[in-house]
Amino acid sequence: MSLDIAVAYAKRYDLAALLIVREGETVVEAYDSGWNAEKPHAIYSGTKSFWGVAAVCAHRDGILDLDETVGATFPAWAEEPGKRLVTLRMLLNLTAGIGFGGLGNAVPTYEKALAVPLKDVPGSTFTYGGIPLQIFGAVLAAKLAPREQTPHDYLRARVLDPIGVTVDSWKTLADGTHPLPTGVYITAREWLKYGAFVMAGGFEETLRGSAANPRYGLGWWLGAKDAPDDLFYASGSGGQGMYVAPSQNLIAVHFGQKASYNHKAFLKRLFT
Repeated sequence: MSLDIAVAYAKRYDLAALLIVREGETVVEAYDSGWNAEKPHAIYSGTKSFWGVAAVCAHRDGILDLDETVGATFPAWAEEPGKRLVTLRMLLNLTAGIGFGGLGNAVPTYEKALAVPLKDVPGSTFTYGGIPLQIFGAVLAAKLAPREQTPHDYLRARVLDPIGVTVDSWKTLADGTHPLPTGVYITAREWLKYGAFVMAGGFEETLRGSAANPRYGLGWWLGAKDAPDDLFYASGSGGQGMYVAPSQNLIAVHFGQKASYNHKAFLKRLFT
């Protein structure tokens, strides 16, 4: 493991924060460009890493089934030949057949996401984007309505609060809801605590790829060249990343500010 060259690589790309914990011990904690341990950072699409875990919890709680269709909640979807095939699992692993879009400031509300047409046959193609997560959010919101909870209320009460993870804030859409594919502001230490929770086990369902893309699970990227076979990681625009390698008992969080930062280049330096 080459911590020095990994740190040097991160520092070349406007490093905000780099935190590496191995065997439960902090081996690197570095901040730059005005950031510090207490200052939360946007993780952009790294936010997706929360929702596969939340979905598995909701499955265990009897709120939903990962393989039920969207049409079971929204009858209009059951009436369309393509949409009637879309399952919640497909939404979470981005194989629902929905085209690219819904990222950054273009995340649609639940209502608008549900109205988006399909581009591909459900299950046939992996297409990265934010709209599937918003459709999942619409389903989860409908199922949680009798409990008077939003998806974010459920995530906080069921997952984050019990493990002592604090999200500083969430982005808010025009209709007052919070998006699912993006929007979290969190410190490196808090995001790393969440990674330690997932690494401890019990959420292997989220770490299984699809036939369309074996390298993407339910909100997590799976594996990378020159990294341990069991590596999984969350990725957000501008170099935000949380990398988890259970076989190494290692978790790393990187916050950055340059799109040219490359996850695989960092991982190669970390594990070579």
